[in-house]
Order: sequence, then C-alpha cells, then structure tokens
Amino acid sequence: MTRTARIRRACGTHWYAWAMTAPVVLVIGVIIGIPLVRGVYLSLTDANEANVERSIGMNHLPATYRFTGLANYRAVLTDDVFWGRLGWTVVWTVGCVSLTFLTGLALATLLNRSLRGRTFYRLALILPWAVPAFISVFTWRMLYNEKNGILNKLLAGGGIDAVPWLNDPVWAKLSVIAVNVWLGVPFMLVALLGGLQSIPGELYEAAEMDGAGAWQRFRHITVPGLRAVSGTVLLLSTIWTFNMFPVIFLLTRGGPGDATEILVTYAYRLSFVDSPRNFSASATWGVVILVLLALAAAGYRRALRRQGEVW
Repeated sequence: MTRTARIRRACGTHWYAWAMTAPVVLVIGVIIGIPLVRGVYLSLTDANEANVERSIGMNHLPATYRFTGLANYRAVLTDDVFWGRLGWTVVWTVGCVSLTFLTGLALATLLNRSLRGRTFYRLALILPWAVPAFISVFTWRMLYNEKNGILNKLLAGGGIDAVPWLNDPVWAKLSVIAVNVWLGVPFMLVALLGGLQSIPGELYEAAEMDGAGAWQRFRHITVPGLRAVSGTVLLLSTIWTFNMFPVIFLLTRGGPGDATEILVTYAYRLSFVDSPRNFSASATWGVVILVLLALAAAGYRRALRRQGEVW
C-alpha cells in the first residue's frame, strides 16, 4: 500500500478524530506559528527600538530596519558572551534535571511501598507543584535574605556566619539550582510513581523467590519498567529547565553580575532591559535556543529508538 493510500485510509477511518482536533491544532498553530515566524524574520534584520515602527505623540514613524541575512547569527556564535552563557545553561540544566530525577525516583520508590501515612506524605510532597512558581520563588528569596532570612538566622543560632546566598556567584548558582529542584521534584514524583505502579507486582515476587536482592530487583525490574516514563519526563524536564526563566529572573535577575544568567534571561534582557533595546539580537538568541533544544530532543529520541523505546 502506497503512502497516499495509507493517508487516505487513515483520514477515512478516523475522520471524526481529525475533525475534533483540527480546531485545536489550528489555534495552537496560530498562537505558536505567528510569533515564531515573526521572531525568525526579526533575527534576519537589524531591528531595534530606534528603527522599528512606532508612534511618538501624534507622529507615526515607519520602520526603517534593514534585512541583514545571517549577520546576527555570526555575531552570536562568535561572541564569548554566548558561549559563557551556554556553558552555565548546560551546567544548570544537567544539574537540575539530574538532582530532580534522582530525588523524585527515590521518593517515588519509598511512597510506592506500604507506608503508614502515605497519603499525607504524597500530598505534602506534591504541594510545591500546587503553589504558583512566582510565589514559591519570592518565598525562597525571603528565606535567602542575607540579613533577615530564616536560613541565616538558623545558622546564626548555631554559631555559623551568615551565608551570602544570592550575593556570591557560587552560592547564587547553588541557590537557584536548589529552588528549581524543589519546584521540579513533584512532577518527577508523580510521573515516576505512576510508572512504578504500572509494573506488575508478580515480577518482584518472582525475583524475590529466585533470591534476587533489593538492588538486583531495582536494576533488572524497576529500571527497565520505568524506561519509557523516564525518557519522556527527562526530555520534558530538560526543555523546561533549559528555558526556566522565572526562577533565575525572579530570584537573582541573572546576578550577582551575570553569574546566574542563562540564555533565555539574556535574550529577555536584550529586548526589554538594555538600552537601546535590541529586538533582532534577542530574536536571534531565541532562534538559537530553539535550534539547540530541537537538536537535543532529536538526538535523545534517536538514542531511545536505538534502545527500543519508540515514542
């Protein structure tokens, strides 16, 4: 059967599903597609706040920016600022995703057992997910306050000097990673707990009867059983963390200096903070971020396909 025939057969068989999903696909395509095309176009120009279309009082000034081709991309890829931000963004992403996954897996394994008060623990651990992220970040910002924060008051009670949580580059990096892990663990916990509960209990019983220890059961039953779920949540967590604007911006605004600035916060700064605002450079950074994530997702999916986990 040819590809055209297969498509025609699928449309004829599942026409109702296509009809129901078409409006959603159309709306999402407009919401995502128009800004994406606009961003790609701006990245090929020299647009900034001085040459875009604007109105000053009663005077309307037309756009005067010019098409510059790939000049912005060459400027970004040859700029040490980009590679510095990229290096920290990769460290930030790998650190957050690794800690979030391992913590979520450990908690999910504990809560998958018959445990007294298990429902309470589940609700308590999911609570950070229920609180809006910006509220959580502002709360952590108060906890990290060097002079009046609870954390430093506790340290002072033990005779330990105050820690400059957000005012020292190293401590600031550790602090933003800790907050992002705290926000991300509930998602990992829920997803991995669902995956654990889908593994047949008979497998563990049979392995235990055969003399397999706890580590052997975990390695040969739990890990393969969670492979499909883990692949999905790791990819989603990587994309979200790579673009985690709220935690960095609300907690440190990229500081101290530019120590915690990741790619997406720098792109925001170019377009909305710096003067003059450089819309073309910001759009270029956005497109580069999109390409990097697309390549990472494609490579990750290819690796999963080689392992037999097709999704």
